[in-house]
Amino acid sequence: MKNLYVLSTIILLLPTLGFAQVYKSTEPLAHTFSIVARDPKTGEMAAAVQSHWFSVGSLVIYGKSGVGVVATQSFINKSYGPLGLQLMEQGKNPQAALNDLVQKDKGRDVRQVAFLNTKGETAVYTGKNCIDYARDIHGVNYSVQSNMMLTDQVCIAMQKAFLKNENMPLAERVLECLKAAQAAGGDIRGRQAAAIIEVSGKPVKDTWDDKLIDLRVEDSADPITELSRLLKLHRAYEHMNNGDLQVEKGNMPQAMAEYTAAEKMFPSNLEMKYWHAITLANNKGVKEAAAMLKTIYAKDANWRELTRRLPKAGQLTVSPADLKLLLQ
Repeated sequence: MKNLYVLSTIILLLPTLGFAQVYKSTEPLAHTFSIVARDPKTGEMAAAVQSHWFSVGSLVIYGKSGVGVVATQSFINKSYGPLGLQLMEQGKNPQAALNDLVQKDKGRDVRQVAFLNTKGETAVYTGKNCIDYARDIHGVNYSVQSNMMLTDQVCIAMQKAFLKNENMPLAERVLECLKAAQAAGGDIRGRQAAAIIEVSGKPVKDTWDDKLIDLRVEDSADPITELSRLLKLHRAYEHMNNGDLQVEKGNMPQAMAEYTAAEKMFPSNLEMKYWHAITLANNKGVKEAAAMLKTIYAKDANWRELTRRLPKAGQLTVSPADLKLLLQ
């Protein structure tokens, strides 16, 4: 209700302030901190954000494989995302692309925007009327930016975290930057939502494969912690997918190693254990699979019913006798 009251007050004051041509209902007030970054070893690019604003990830961060990533915040002009990526895809470097859009934007004084491309080139703009503390720091392969912060140390903390954790995978690295920003004070209003995206440095053939990582926490008392959990879960399912791939290749030892790695990350996840067991059963490990399934059924009997249905779908290829053993 407080956010709605503040927003209503701003709207009522617009004619008096002379800002009616700047602030629009289509431009949310997502004051926040964010990072755009690139891993020079893999070429992958990421953008991450945290704010006291519902569903901030759907508003602030944009990316396209083989092109770059964008963060647009403060009084958001969402067009900076798709238009910035379009300009960089056409060959403009981040600074030239950003300059083009800022010059045409009547609301430039309240914008905060960062661009990064596949070369690690960056550009950032912080309008003079962004709410204190507002700051940005950028260099090769990264840009960090923030506004309406509790302290003036947020960007410094993000920069230090990025430079310190160069051996981490990119997604985990930028997440450390969000944690550092929050530890330095973060958004003066508190916490609500966070998000991270990651794209490849090379173009992808199919647009639906564009995002390597696309995770959002829409509303939480501790969104960065929840985002960390989701990223860990994403990594666990990467192990599951790699296990399936090894099964296709006939490399069962490696497949089992991948499934086991996933289960160790989330030991309470029954689905990971279940498909591990089914894979064992399909590859002459029926007794071991039956023992695993028994513990799963004890926690949730619905998995037994699913096992009954798998042969018809061709997902469980065992003899009737073995199926009976698996259903015990």
